[in-house]
This record gives sequence, C-alpha cells and structure tokens, in this order.
Amino acid sequence: MRKLLAASALSLVALASATPAAFAGKADDTLNIVWERELENVDSYFNTAREGIIVSRMTWDALLYRDPATMAYKPLIAKSYKWIDDTTLEFELNEGLTFHDGEELDADDVVFTYNWVSNPDNGVKTQRNVNWIKSAKKLGKYKVQVMLKAPFPAALEFVAGSVSIYPKDYYEKVGPKGMALKPVGSGPYKITELEPGRKIVWEKFDGYMQGSPKGTPAIGKIVQRTIPERNTQIAELLSGRADWMWRVPADQADRLSSSGRVQIVNEQTFRIGYITMDAAGTTGDTPLKDVRVRQAISHAIDREGIVKALVRGKSAVVDAACFPSQVGCTAAVQKYAYDPAKAKALLAEAGYPDGFSIDFYAYRNRDYAEAMAGFLGQVGIKTNFNYLKYAALRDKIRGKQVPMAFMTWGSYSINDVSAITSHFFTHGKDDLALDPKVKENLVIGDTTVDLAVRKEAYGKALNMISENAYWLPLWSYNTNYAFSNDVNFTPTSDEIPRFFTASWK
Repeated sequence: MRKLLAASALSLVALASATPAAFAGKADDTLNIVWERELENVDSYFNTAREGIIVSRMTWDALLYRDPATMAYKPLIAKSYKWIDDTTLEFELNEGLTFHDGEELDADDVVFTYNWVSNPDNGVKTQRNVNWIKSAKKLGKYKVQVMLKAPFPAALEFVAGSVSIYPKDYYEKVGPKGMALKPVGSGPYKITELEPGRKIVWEKFDGYMQGSPKGTPAIGKIVQRTIPERNTQIAELLSGRADWMWRVPADQADRLSSSGRVQIVNEQTFRIGYITMDAAGTTGDTPLKDVRVRQAISHAIDREGIVKALVRGKSAVVDAACFPSQVGCTAAVQKYAYDPAKAKALLAEAGYPDGFSIDFYAYRNRDYAEAMAGFLGQVGIKTNFNYLKYAALRDKIRGKQVPMAFMTWGSYSINDVSAITSHFFTHGKDDLALDPKVKENLVIGDTTVDLAVRKEAYGKALNMISENAYWLPLWSYNTNYAFSNDVNFTPTSDEIPRFFTASWK
C-alpha cells in the first residue's frame, strides 16, 4: 500500500509539472486551503472535529489566548484576569470591541455565552470543554466573574480556547441553527460564504481589535474547500489551485519536497505514543504485575531507533507520561535506555529467564507496533499481536481484557498534565495501575491554582509512574504541512493551524 501511495504521489508530481499553475493565491490575495474532513456544522459548540477548532479560532475570539510559542496565557477579549479564589475567575474586558455585524462586545455577551454553554440542556457536544463552569455574572459593563463548580486550574486552557464568546442578541435570535448557517464572531476573519461540509470563505475583518495577541491578519481572503481524496489535494496544490494542505504522509512529503514547487514543513504534535501495562492485574495473574518485568519491557524497546527509522520528522522520544510543554510535565523522571542485556537480566531476576508470552494490542501504526514486538522477541518476550480499531480496543481495555497495548493520546491539544496523566491514573476506566499514591498527587495538582504546588504534586506522580513502569512513554507524533512557495506559514505543536498569522512572501 505504501509503495502504491508513493507511486501515486510521484505520478501527480509529474502531472502537475506539465500543468500550468492556475488560480495563484498571492495574485488575488486569496489563500486557498484544502482538507479532507467534512465539517457539517461551523458552530464551534456543535462539532467535535479538529477542523472545527481551526474555524473557531479564525472566526471567534475567547477571553484569553494561549501563545503557541511560549504557551503563556495572554489577554484577548479580556484585558486582565485574576483568580479571586480556587473557584472564581474575574475578568476586566477590553472596551471598543465589536462583532462582525457591528454589535458591541461587552459583559452581557460574555455572561450570556458562559451561562448558555454551561447549561447541559443546550446540548454542547464536547461537554468537557464547558462542564467545569457553574455560572457567570456581570459586575459592570466591562467586568465579569466566572464561577467554577470545583477547583480546576486547567480552566484557563478552556477560557483561552474552547469557550468562544458569541453575540448575545444575535444568538438569542437565530440560535445554533442560525449560527451554523450565518456565523457571526469577533475574530480576525469573518465568514462571508458558506456551503456546509464543502466550502468556507473568510474575509479579513477590518474592525478587528488593535494589539490582539493573534496579530493583525495579513491575507485578505481565505477559501477552504473539502476534498476527501489526499491525492486530489496534492494535485490541486501542485497545479496552483490550492495553496495549503496538511497531514501529508512522510513518503509523499519527500516527493513533494523534491518537486521544488511547494514547501514541506514538519512539526511535532501534542500526541504521544505509549505502552500501557496491566500492573494492577485486572486481566489476571500475568507477569506484568512484577515491576521488574515492566522495567525489562521498557529497556527492551529501541524507541530512538524507531523514531529515526519510522516516525521521523520532529518527533522525539518522551520519558514522562505527558507532552513536554504541558503545565506540570517534567523530564526529571526515571529513564529507560535501550539495553536488551539489562532487560534479560531483569526478566531472569523476576523468574522468567526464558521469557514468556503475552497478548499485545494496537490500533494504529502497525509497522511501529510490529517493530516493538520484534524488539520484545529479542529478549524472549513472545507477543500474541492483535490489531483492532480504536473503539474496539478502547472498549477491551475498559473491559479489563488487555494486558498490554500500544496506544496514543493527543490531550485534545490541552497544554496541561490534567488532560493526559490525570485522565489515565486517577482510577478511571483507562487506569491499569490503580496506584492510590499516584492518584492522590494528581488530585492535588488538579485542584489547586498554586502553580508551585501543582508542579510539585505532578512531579511526584510522574516519577512514581516512571519508577514503577506503569507506562512506557514512547515518542511524540508529528504532522507534515505542504504549502505554496509564496506563503509564510508556521505550524504549532498543538496542531491548530493559525491562518490569521499567515502572510505572503
């Protein structure tokens, strides 16, 4: 299959080289972007796709903005914020902001939005984005308080991303259906044309706020088209009918780069791979209950070699159960260098000098999984390999039927340890360690706004996870972006393309 895709990409390069460039974006100040997924609803509260996040950040603004380079929270609609206590946030708003329809943006819009999305009866699709909100109240025309249901310091991540502020008067009038057909926001671009699931046209919003941390949009018009076939996307890009695409497989990216007609830029993402092991014995009395066996597995796999040979790009080995930039993540944990001799010694010490057999599952990147199984085989661990679809494997893990699996997690692009480590190690459905001390420290980190306390607690939890080899963290993932030589575009590790920062060369 890989050879077939590579040949297809090569033939498209040849085809495009014989086709004159057309519809060049720079000439008419129009950036043409293509992606494959249909986005049926552009209302940011009623879709779950990553493409929906892209649309949201283009069209709407939130109270705060997380700088993707520094990961710092910066004022956006709000000009300042502070924690009043562990469950109350207070915001002073910028004055003079307007929505795309000319309506002023003030405290009424913020309070309406927070109270509307936090009401479960209104059916916001991704409840984790809003279910931490208790209510919001107006303190003045440009001052609001947001009350949380419980201490939740990661709330700032959602304030700075997922909770876009909607115009009260317009949304009360048209509702979700009207917003899905004729969106109105306050972001750097306004939607001027929409064919649901097929096409979106944005134009630069001339009334956008001065001094926004998002910057001042440079490109006049952005046109998005949905093209399900990747090879068709490549043909559009090479012929000049498109200026940008993403998620290009490595072999196709190499050939596109060699054409000289487009730029290929690679960036790592928040997604990391890991091997989860049933340390608690929920699947039965397996060798994985012995910490020495789990440590042997951790030493047996050449993670660096797999990254260099297969994962490639800007991916890097990770040692802690989190993405390095996430608040509370630390690299100061026990590390497991590739050492097959040490792995064999640990197995012998645990009573398995000749190794053992174990069921090993995966749902993606079969070649990565097979490489890991090969390394395990070299130290005597025979894997009975099972390759399933994600939903089926997730359900088997939660049904306590999987002793060991190669999995991945993207943290929903949330830059906080609570979005990954706390999800898997606080005795929830995906926790195969069930360590009460790990849970205790994660809960401390999850429920205080004191950053020093959070970091200390998360550090303790991450060290216990590593020392006990409950997981073997593997590597970060990466994405290839392909775009016109005329375009300045910078991808970010949270895998949210920000076209409002793009410009022409």
